[in-house]
Amino acid sequence: MIKNYIKTAWRNLVINKVTSLISVAGLAVGIGCFILLATYLLNELRYDRFHVNANRIVRMAYNYKSSDDAEAKSVAVTPTAPVPVFKQQLQEIEDGVRISWYNNPVQYQDKLFNEKRFFLADEPFFRIFSFKFLRGNAATALKDPSALVITASTAKKYFGTEDAIGKVLKVNNKLNMMVTGVVEDVPEYSQIKFDMIGSSAGSEHAKTRKWDSANDYSYLLLRPDVNISSVEQKMNNYVAEMFKDDFRQGHKMWFKLEPLTDVHLKSQATYPLTPSGNIRYIYVLGAVAIILLLLACVNFLNLVTAKAIERGHEIGVRKVMGAARSQLFTQFIIESAMITLVSLLAGLFLADVSFKWFSDFSGQQLGFQTWNTSWLIMAMVTLFVTVTFLAGTYPSLYLSAFNPIVTLKGKLTNTSGGRALRKSLVIFQFVVSVFFMICTVIAGSQLRYIQHLNIGINRSQVMVIDVGGKLLKDIKSFNNEVTQLPGVLYATASYDSPVDVHGGYSINHADGKNSDYNLSVTALPVEKNFLNTLGLKLVQGINFTDADEKRSTDADENKRYYGFIINEKAAKALGWTAEEAIGKHIGLNGRTGEVKGVVQNFNFASLHQEITPIVMFTEDYFGKVLIKTSGNNIAKTISAVKEKWSAFNPATPFEYHFLDQEFDDMYKAEQRTGSILTAFTLVTIFISCLGLFGLAVFSTRQRVKEVGVRKVLGASVFSIVKLVSGDFLKLVIISVIIASPIAWYAMHRWLLDFAYKISIQIWVFIAAGAVAVLIAFITVSVQSLKAALTNPVKSLRSGD
Repeated sequence: MIKNYIKTAWRNLVINKVTSLISVAGLAVGIGCFILLATYLLNELRYDRFHVNANRIVRMAYNYKSSDDAEAKSVAVTPTAPVPVFKQQLQEIEDGVRISWYNNPVQYQDKLFNEKRFFLADEPFFRIFSFKFLRGNAATALKDPSALVITASTAKKYFGTEDAIGKVLKVNNKLNMMVTGVVEDVPEYSQIKFDMIGSSAGSEHAKTRKWDSANDYSYLLLRPDVNISSVEQKMNNYVAEMFKDDFRQGHKMWFKLEPLTDVHLKSQATYPLTPSGNIRYIYVLGAVAIILLLLACVNFLNLVTAKAIERGHEIGVRKVMGAARSQLFTQFIIESAMITLVSLLAGLFLADVSFKWFSDFSGQQLGFQTWNTSWLIMAMVTLFVTVTFLAGTYPSLYLSAFNPIVTLKGKLTNTSGGRALRKSLVIFQFVVSVFFMICTVIAGSQLRYIQHLNIGINRSQVMVIDVGGKLLKDIKSFNNEVTQLPGVLYATASYDSPVDVHGGYSINHADGKNSDYNLSVTALPVEKNFLNTLGLKLVQGINFTDADEKRSTDADENKRYYGFIINEKAAKALGWTAEEAIGKHIGLNGRTGEVKGVVQNFNFASLHQEITPIVMFTEDYFGKVLIKTSGNNIAKTISAVKEKWSAFNPATPFEYHFLDQEFDDMYKAEQRTGSILTAFTLVTIFISCLGLFGLAVFSTRQRVKEVGVRKVLGASVFSIVKLVSGDFLKLVIISVIIASPIAWYAMHRWLLDFAYKISIQIWVFIAAGAVAVLIAFITVSVQSLKAALTNPVKSLRSGD
């Protein structure tokens, strides 16, 4: 019986080549795209779940608010004290670890590399996290103060095929560290990504127990079945009691415990260890994946119900010959299953050949290896069953329910249920397509707006060299030589990148304020040419001078005196106008001095955030050199800078990037999601048009005789094209009307995440609607034009 069903189903699929081809193409593309997106989502959702104790590890986020702050701040780094203190105070905590991130030059014999993923961590690191050891002992790998654990690819880079254990590497041209372990390369789906991780036991920083100056990434291993909220509450009660006098004055700090598996997608804390994802984008792309699959199923459903008119006689005859409805239902479900199976295999092939492109596109290494084999098999079986019944159940019920007398009399064309369903499905397809078109245009406009927004910093043609911490005297020596090079306009230095400043400070003294005044600000140590190099505009006052650098770096700390330059936002927060601020005395984390300049507000953090107060001051220790070039013969300029760098600092490899590239990297999540949305918008349009084309084929086939009669009576080609296309275009226009308000609301909500954003223009909806109508018209008119140009004599002869 089943064999007979399969033979009959195959025969019908072969006979109805157009229907079968369109159905398979639509389903294959839909399934292939679903697999691509599902793989991307799986990779995002599996972050950090490979650790054995993943469900017991939490990351500490540090929150603080001073009495004069408008709102609290949350950062992913903590002071040094919380981990050791809470390990002692709370029995719910089994262990804890602090991680510090450095950018260090590392040398072995004649091999020298700048290691940007160099960490120092407390001894329990490898007892808490499950990074697989290839050589060495996880329990003792970081016990010795000079211990160093490296990844397999790092071992190969330095030692080739030699055994890495026991080898000594020189770090930052001063520390000798011995390799005590080699681990597998860190998975891409880990938010803790390192190439080298050394013991912090020998670090003076790790020995301190401070409750301010947050620089460490802190993780706790909780005991089994411990309630996270309860631990969090106890920690914060402890802090509130310890600093109760500060709390009474309005200065508060507290900790939030974030489950490790939530950190990548759900954390709102700033300054994460690695760039974070966004759970909202996961929801968006998950919805896109499901909608694409639904569109493909809708295509199949629409085409089969349209084809039902032509299969009416077949069904009537089979019913008269004694076929039961259940047999017909089974027959049509098997046909659906065969189309689904072929489409699934084609979809798997499409996904496989697209993974390399999609990996480059999404910035992740994706493929079928992303899946657990048993999960993949289960997912494909589930997908096969789901699509078969989703796309095949209604058509099977619909076809098997035909009244044999009605179908044999040829009255099936008068039924309105099938027409209403097909119209609804066409509307659904184009609502989705127009929705995605509008969203893609608005998202693209916002990203272009960000890229071209005047953020108050001239970041064009600014080279950035990560120097890993250099003293002012060394930096000035290098910069003085660099500024003499052709093609170099200015050179300066700063502690952080000017487009992503991290320093959290407090103004705890200001002229005219109470003795308990405390305002949280961002602060940035800079070299005196900082404003000139980046084109920051002074509103009032003067720039830094050599005298400022000399006074702020005096060997006698008691004689140090600072000149501060603040932004307009800081002046306003202090209650001063720009003019009033000049000459005022302030205290910044123990530094005292006077405001000598006020600069125009500029964006020094993500455009998701409003501009906040910032203070700049000269100091003697920097992390980055910034070189403003003229942009003429840039390759020659880079080569000349490299030559100077090699002479100035031969122990550190020359590596650079440009500031505008760093700025763009801050919005990778948005750019990646926007790019994916654009690609799959084109796919939704393709699937919708494929279905529309199939329906146009059936529509014109049903109206062959009518078209022939109209041509005999003198109807023009244009009037016939208009007649055949008109009904479909009305449906597309209805789709535009439905999709527009939905898209406006969705993008309005998305734009609320940006402090600086575009306004949604009405032309976007008009343009998207016009494009949708044009695409639909071209798709349908191909078939309607063919009908209009057919010889009417031939049409009347072949008509029913």
